[in-house]
Amino acid sequence: MENYHKYLNISELEKKWNFYITTVGYSKTEKNIDYPNPKDHPLDHGFSWNKGRILDGFYVVFITSGRGIFECESIGECAIHAGTCFILFPGVWHRYKPDLTTGWEEYWVGFKGSYPQQLMESFFDQKVPIIKTGISNKLIAAFTDLLSTVHQAEIGYPQMITGQTLQIIAVLNRVKLMEEIKDDPESLWVSKVIFLLQHQLDRNLNIEELAAEFPISYSKFRKVFKSLIGVAPNQYHLELRLHKSKELLEEGNMSTKEIAYRTGFTSPHYFSRLYKKKFGFPPKVSRRG
Repeated sequence: MENYHKYLNISELEKKWNFYITTVGYSKTEKNIDYPNPKDHPLDHGFSWNKGRILDGFYVVFITSGRGIFECESIGECAIHAGTCFILFPGVWHRYKPDLTTGWEEYWVGFKGSYPQQLMESFFDQKVPIIKTGISNKLIAAFTDLLSTVHQAEIGYPQMITGQTLQIIAVLNRVKLMEEIKDDPESLWVSKVIFLLQHQLDRNLNIEELAAEFPISYSKFRKVFKSLIGVAPNQYHLELRLHKSKELLEEGNMSTKEIAYRTGFTSPHYFSRLYKKKFGFPPKVSRRG
């Protein structure tokens, strides 16, 4: 891939979207090359290693080959290797550069807006700006699609690339959560049970039996589940089944009775009562046709 970057002009229309992209790019810096090239960046984005910089928006930088150094005021200096993302937070001093003996390849996206600010502040910590993603095919594909959309510049593309950037943020969040789960056996147990619940919506499961394989009492497991997910495991499974029944009703291919049985309710009357309690109207209102 050839080096490519673009700094976008932001109109009031983009700002109304509350999530807008300021810059995207890909760059391969060969070994023994000064970094960064000041000709590649405007004054408000360029920086020197000696001074570093402070931005007024967010950046996600993905290193796919080579190695280098990243430093910011919250964590100090850290070695960066291929398969690593680092997040630049607004108002936080930072600097980074590839190792002269290897160079590196990087993708990046910069963005602003009230919506991404809410996401980043809620799900990411500026004290932990480095995420070890590995050479993620999903991230590479997402960045490649992002760059392609910007390069083609079709009508409405500024709004399209916000969705593509949101996908990148979602992948990073998932990687971060998986890393946290590895160090937390209780979260791993909850994750395993959630997987089973999401894939068994056709019956009312005995969740105590599912949790019995873990070295923890069910009351403790239920407490951990509720603290992580927000509801108890039985309630979580019930809501999954009700939402699935709503999807089936809206498709209009089965009767209410059939859908009740398909989603693990032995009594259509009981199903209708729970459905109305959940959504505020009876199942027949959701039916098409």
